Amino acid sequence: MASRLLHRLRHALASDSPGEAATGPEAEQFPESSELEDDDAEGLSSRLSGTLSFTSAEDEEDDDDEEDEDEAHPDSLPPGDGTSGEDAERSPLPDGQRGSQLLARQLQDFWKKSRNTLVPQRLLFEVTSASVVKDPPSKYVLYTLVVMGPGPPDRQPAQISRRYSDFERLHRNLQRQFRGPMAAISFPRKRLRRNFTAETIARRSRAFEQFLGHLQAVPELRHAPDLQDFFVLPELRRAQSLTCTGLYREALALWANAWQLQAQLRTSSGPDRPLLTLAGLAVCHQELEDPGEARACCEKALQLLRDKSPHRFLAPFLEAHVRLSWRLGLDKRQSEARLQALQEAGLTPTPPPSLKELLIKEVLD
Repeated sequence: MASRLLHRLRHALASDSPGEAATGPEAEQFPESSELEDDDAEGLSSRLSGTLSFTSAEDEEDDDDEEDEDEAHPDSLPPGDGTSGEDAERSPLPDGQRGSQLLARQLQDFWKKSRNTLVPQRLLFEVTSASVVKDPPSKYVLYTLVVMGPGPPDRQPAQISRRYSDFERLHRNLQRQFRGPMAAISFPRKRLRRNFTAETIARRSRAFEQFLGHLQAVPELRHAPDLQDFFVLPELRRAQSLTCTGLYREALALWANAWQLQAQLRTSSGPDRPLLTLAGLAVCHQELEDPGEARACCEKALQLLRDKSPHRFLAPFLEAHVRLSWRLGLDKRQSEARLQALQEAGLTPTPPPSLKELLIKEVLD
């Protein structure tokens, strides 16, 4: 795409006659949406075509209310079709000696618009396994997806496990709220039979990868609360439940995975979920006798709360930070002063609630 535009630029600069700049195949309009389709949609499909493992796949013709999945569309529509490149496509290359100047300006506008419309962070989704789960009287396929994004190469990728009904609910909710952008995004239809064959599962796995990739490519959809809930909310609920029942080691893995998901997705839903995740991590590390990691989680949370008005999480994190710093023999004076100021202003009870109490009472919806 860039090489074609630069070629047209050189061609316009070298042109002697007024009509040359607008003739020939080089004078095509700027298909910015097709650029997105070629580089982000089709490239996404090829990059995500990893090895898919099946723990069970039966060639049955069962009817399943929750898992009535269909064949994935082989030709998925490109993400954001109609949301990028429209202005450039409406402006054909002008004729005459001003053509080179306008083309250069158009090229600059194209790159400027690309930075605003294309995905700022490239998230990749890959279904690494799919297992048939029998939970009488129901039976369904559970798809495990790895979410990979930019960052240090040693960053542990996050992963989620979802069934067809979860994807379908997300698709239905987004269609109801974003009819325009969702019109260009395909989704595998339901089917009544042969839901558990290896061929059907493989097709749906590829379709789910492309579906999530297309959603992430459209800014309006990428920041939709329903999409954020799809990735993060089930993990937070399971982690909270395990923490409340005292299964701290199992809960720690879920809290860590939820933190990775939020870091990859760069959620814009406010600080509450990241703070709740850090509270869960701090509690589990503390219960597993790792005060250093627990204190580090408190410091991350206090950084998030530094420039915000008093938040219900602030006093519990300050209290935990003071206690852990005292245990490790580290400086705690700044946290003590902030906590005392909150108590003197009547903004928190004395003593404040603990992080564990906060986790138990928090309602995730």
